[in-house]
Amino acid sequence: MELIQSFSVDHMRIVPGIFTSRVDFLGDYSVTTYDIRLKRPNREPVIDVAAMHSLEHIIATYLRNNPDWKDEVIYWGPMGCLTGFYLILKGSRAPSEIYELVLSAFRAVDEASEVPGTTPENCGYYHMHNLEMAKWYAREFADYLEANAQNGEIFKYPETERLVTDDGQNFFDS
Repeated sequence: MELIQSFSVDHMRIVPGIFTSRVDFLGDYSVTTYDIRLKRPNREPVIDVAAMHSLEHIIATYLRNNPDWKDEVIYWGPMGCLTGFYLILKGSRAPSEIYELVLSAFRAVDEASEVPGTTPENCGYYHMHNLEMAKWYAREFADYLEANAQNGEIFKYPETERLVTDDGQNFFDS
């Protein structure tokens, strides 16, 4: 089975940032999946689950209500590894072109007085939220983005270097 694109990124070298994970062409238009990486995989503690859930609710609500972007947003959701989020937008833009959107979304978390959609009717596990921790993670990431805005490393995936056999197969050690 072929390794999917997001698993071919060197997770030991990736830094927090905004990356293009993949671009898909659907008929006459394209959609881009962005990797919004808050933590260094396998080197930093992952995001607290309740805070991650709150960040998902707050930022999804922010993005889908942003007058300049709401028609472009297809999806916002957490990575299973709890080190970041996926953002899917219509079209194809460089990660640096969505920098301001991502920064403003994380800055908006600090202004939240509650987590939207946290009733039993609106959420699959409405008890699992932590607004204060969500604010802490959002501030940490937004400050990092601002401090590294001129660092191209936060916009480009590090490539995984893999041995390729004579017949073109990728070698993966266990």
